[in-house]
Amino acid sequence: MTVKYKINELFQTIQGEGAFTGQPSIFIRLQGCPVGCSWCDTKHTWEIDPSLVISSTDLLNKKQESEHWSQLSADDMVKLFKLQNYSARHIVITGGEPCMVDLTPLCDTFESLGYSCQIETSGTFEIKTSKNCWVTVSPKVNMKGGYAILNSAMQRANEIKHPVATEQHVDDLKALLSEHNITDKPIYLQPISQKQRATELAIQTCIENNWRLSIQVHKYIGIE
Repeated sequence: MTVKYKINELFQTIQGEGAFTGQPSIFIRLQGCPVGCSWCDTKHTWEIDPSLVISSTDLLNKKQESEHWSQLSADDMVKLFKLQNYSARHIVITGGEPCMVDLTPLCDTFESLGYSCQIETSGTFEIKTSKNCWVTVSPKVNMKGGYAILNSAMQRANEIKHPVATEQHVDDLKALLSEHNITDKPIYLQPISQKQRATELAIQTCIENNWRLSIQVHKYIGIE
């Protein structure tokens, strides 16, 4: 049975966050997320409304953010990559919350064709993916949706990328790392909304803890 995924966006750009900053990438943004982050910049991906299904052609022709989504298989997406002449060989699967569904068939298909895969997740759902997929957990603590961060997600993470604006966010991260006994993974702090105070806090905290800074390069240079 062919697995179909609910896709809000599909586009080629430069990865602007975390360990793969600067990497040409194909972004696949899935529809659906119940986590409820107050600062989320993709709230148009939260709800799954069956009346808003569109064709793959309309998906590629989107000119602005919307709640419209298309239902595509991995093979459908590969055909679109070729149709669009995408040259990137790294795929970023994000959302929404991509780990609401089993991503193993999707990543297996892409990897069999020579692509590398990366998932960006809140860590609130079990991560089902291929062994070689790079997993970025951006833990969302005490969000409106009430979901807990799963230990299985923290252990599977290849990197942990935490949004920060206040000292409380730093304290939350330290508590989370201690709770799940995380001592050997790359830790990135990402200032929320590029605000100066948040950026200064992130820089100082990274220096103090020997963590890394992720500044959402794509937003500073004005690309998607």
